Amino acid sequence: MSKSRSSTLAMVETAFLASTTGIIFLINYYFPLGPFLRMLYPIPIALAYLRWGQRTAWMTMIVSVLLLTILMGPTRSIQFLIPHGLTAVMLGFLWKRRSPWLITIPLGTIAGACGVGFQFWLLSGLLGENLWAYSTVQVTEFIRWLLQLLGSLEQPELWLIQLFAIAGIVFANFAYMILVHISAWLLCDRIGNPVSSPPKWLQNFLE
Repeated sequence: MSKSRSSTLAMVETAFLASTTGIIFLINYYFPLGPFLRMLYPIPIALAYLRWGQRTAWMTMIVSVLLLTILMGPTRSIQFLIPHGLTAVMLGFLWKRRSPWLITIPLGTIAGACGVGFQFWLLSGLLGENLWAYSTVQVTEFIRWLLQLLGSLEQPELWLIQLFAIAGIVFANFAYMILVHISAWLLCDRIGNPVSSPPKWLQNFLE
């Protein structure tokens, strides 16, 4: 394939994958379907990396953010960029190099958890309220309920509440990364751009 033709094809795929990313995010925002669409957020951008490399992946992410800015406003586009957009580029980089899941899932989990922290900060600033404090109150009530089930009337310590909240965020992102990896493994392999294979026991279970 000539250089000019491959450049044109990469540009067309950038536009297509960016619009796909924007549509998935838009639909899931207004018609949330749980994890079923969210686990597809990083895949188009990561696929651009697998097919055309780093430059195309960054361009796909930038076009996706610009599209979402036009359709939903800058706040929503920033919420997509951090963590989903940056995580997608990182996963594309790792999958291109066939990094094992034991590396990609923890790194994706860390990126996702940091992104949640950023979104707490962003939304707290926009709303003028401390959303982390509100979340801490909700976690406190949950821990009290658990302690009451166990027959204890002790008040949970603040450090325990915050540790429980952080552990919940990390666990949610860990489970989300597993779903993303399974989706990418099933989809990308079928279109000729395979990602690294899951551990053998998980592969046997999925097959």
